[in-house]
Amino acid sequence: METLNDFGTVDFFAVQTMTAALFDVWLGMGSLAGGAQIATTMLGFVVVLITIERFSRRQQKAYQHSGSRFRDLPTYKLQGLSRILAIAACLLPVLIGFIIPLVVLLRLAVIYFDLSWTSEFRTYALNSLLLSAVAAVAALLVALLIAYGQRLRGGRVLGIATRIASLGYAVPGAVLGVGVLIPFAYFDNTLDAMMRQFFGISTGLLLSGTLVAVIFAYVVRFLAVALGQVESSLAKVSPSLDMASRTLGYHAGETLFRYHVPLIRGGILTAIMIVFVDCMKELPATLILRPFNFETLATHVYWFASDEMLGEAALGSLTIVLVGLIPVAFLGKLTARRPSVQAAASKGK
Repeated sequence: METLNDFGTVDFFAVQTMTAALFDVWLGMGSLAGGAQIATTMLGFVVVLITIERFSRRQQKAYQHSGSRFRDLPTYKLQGLSRILAIAACLLPVLIGFIIPLVVLLRLAVIYFDLSWTSEFRTYALNSLLLSAVAAVAALLVALLIAYGQRLRGGRVLGIATRIASLGYAVPGAVLGVGVLIPFAYFDNTLDAMMRQFFGISTGLLLSGTLVAVIFAYVVRFLAVALGQVESSLAKVSPSLDMASRTLGYHAGETLFRYHVPLIRGGILTAIMIVFVDCMKELPATLILRPFNFETLATHVYWFASDEMLGEAALGSLTIVLVGLIPVAFLGKLTARRPSVQAAASKGK
């Protein structure tokens, strides 16, 4: 599904996929109906994949020993040629997929720095930072409400609603962009027609063609990421804390922000950073929903890459990569602090 969502790579290499066809039919041929048909087909394909995945999970059974002691997995110490081959096999994906492209980007960014570091670039970077930050905070707030509501009430209906809210991450960005734009445009046009008819006032575009549509699409697309982090963090908080807080006279909202939020701040920070980075990288939905003359780093890189101006696109690409390393470093630091990891490290020493 991530491959189905990708647009920048397949467009750069001129690979004809359904995502590329959606943009060609809609933007190139001016057929919104044709684009909507392709988006519906892609959405149906995603639904089939999700159904197969959930069905396969139901067929699996997980067993856990009732005792608290577990047998350690056997370890094998490689020597000689086998050790070298194992190290090479582990390093090869990192080398080809990250280190070599990073070195190329660094070289191009240094060579074309004077041409790339402009006031427009700084504006695009600021647009990306602010837009991603607002979307990340909005996604976190929605995730807190859903997860805490599920914790308080539970129930089948709320559980189904939670699963539906989590489906946005599986929907390709181009499909989501079309799905957001059509109803938003209908609302704007209907409201504008009513205001013109009864009051002689034109309301213009209130939702479609504004940053509201972009932020809404980001929240829908990446809500599952924030929701997963918040749910897993809340699950570690004992329900007795809720009971104790209620006996002290605090209502549910006070309990959430006074006690739960400080306890799960690690999960909250992780959710914000991951959603922030995902929003920085999101291209298809941004291309479809962004206002006129509004660019982000992702769209900035896309336009330069489309014109084969890779040197000018390098600085923006490198910035996105460096921002994406922040949650990786943060999660690595959190993992290293876990007692089980520290115990394993001490045992290895």
